[in-house]
Amino acid sequence: MKMSSFERRFGKYAIQNLSFVLVLCYAVGYLLQMFDRSGTLILYLTLDPYAILHGQIWRLFTWILIPPGSSNIFLTLIMLYFYCSIGTTLERTWGTYRYNVYLFQGMLFTIAGSFLLMGFNYLFNRDGIAAVGAEYYFLISSLYFSTYYINMSIFLAFAATFPDVQVLLMFIIPIKVKWLGIIYAVMLLFDFLQTGVDGKFAIAASLLNFVVFFLTSRNMMHLNPKQIHRRQEFKRDVKRSAGITKHKCAICGRTEVDSPQLQFRFCSKCDGNYEYCEEHLYTHTHVKNS
Repeated sequence: MKMSSFERRFGKYAIQNLSFVLVLCYAVGYLLQMFDRSGTLILYLTLDPYAILHGQIWRLFTWILIPPGSSNIFLTLIMLYFYCSIGTTLERTWGTYRYNVYLFQGMLFTIAGSFLLMGFNYLFNRDGIAAVGAEYYFLISSLYFSTYYINMSIFLAFAATFPDVQVLLMFIIPIKVKWLGIIYAVMLLFDFLQTGVDGKFAIAASLLNFVVFFLTSRNMMHLNPKQIHRRQEFKRDVKRSAGITKHKCAICGRTEVDSPQLQFRFCSKCDGNYEYCEEHLYTHTHVKNS
């Protein structure tokens, strides 16, 4: 996959192990639920566009803390481990930057979907809003928007990238991921058809990032991890054999061919022409001849 200009510029800001960070957010959410039996605090964390426009800006971020609901702690831990595992695999395959884009894109689409739903209801459901009040109506509507469908999009992306990988269903039955992906897709379609307008907006917004991924990343599908690794190694070998590199870090030995996103600089405090990558420019020990 060719590196974009955005990745060269912003790739260094990508969050590593983002799936683990998301699970930690869920852990905080579970603790809040344990200490807030009434559920009042959780209601102040939901993605409520009406409340956001009335000054509760924190809701743009805190809805991520609300974990996928399950009354069985054992099943919850298994689910979180599973999503963390497949998310980490995707990050290693796509790269940290692209995986960050995929997840944050899904979150931004979800936020945009909540505001679009509010506009839709104001245009076509004024009677329902007037009956219960705008504040209460949109608070209930906000409960449809969570990271549940974003987690589903992670699994669908994994199934599309590694369709022939086998997992143990219920720890016993071996099944290829692509069949689970099809089952998930059918379940999502059923949910979409059965739910109301609020649910339809939530599902469509959360899964739009998978649609974008599917349309733009077909060249990465139907490959197993070894094939992807070999393809990437082959491209690097071709670049190495194409000519002599212009830059090389005196510490780690990386060149612009190994890491095109890196910037290289000569150190004015070293005796001699020593060039370093951006990671070692300010951390290396200066070379002195005397």
